[in-house]
Amino acid sequence: MRLDLVTVVVEEYDPAIVFFTEVLGFALVEDSPATTTNGAAKRWVVVRPPGGGTGLLLARADGERQREAVGDQVKGRVGFFLRVDDFRATFERLEAAGVTIVRPPRDEVYGQVAVFEDVAGNLWDLLGPPAVGEAQ
Repeated sequence: MRLDLVTVVVEEYDPAIVFFTEVLGFALVEDSPATTTNGAAKRWVVVRPPGGGTGLLLARADGERQREAVGDQVKGRVGFFLRVDDFRATFERLEAAGVTIVRPPRDEVYGQVAVFEDVAGNLWDLLGPPAVGEAQ
C-alpha cells in the first residue's frame, strides 16, 4: 500500500505546472482532458518529484468553496514537506526563482529547514540533512 496522490487546489493549471516542474523540478506525468461530475471541462494534471513517490494532483478550483481553499488548504499550517539531499542548492534555486520564503533556513535536530510558499500560497517545509559539522 502507498499514498499515490495528494490534491493541491490551484487557481489555474498552467502556472501551477510551471511552478512544480520548472521551479521545484517535479516531472509532469499526466495532463489529460477530463470532466467534472457535472460535465464541465477540467484537466487531470499530475506531477511527481524526481524518483517517483507520492504525486500531486493539481486541481483547478471549481466553485466558490474550492476557490476559498486555494493557498489555505491546511489553514495556515505547513502542510507539505519537500526533503532534498542538497538543501543549499535547492534553497538558492527557490530564491533565484522568486519563490516567497516565509522563514529563512535554520538548523534543527532533524536537519536544515526553511519554509516557502507554493504558487497557490500553501506553506511547505524545505527539509535537508543536518548542516556540515552538525551532529548526525
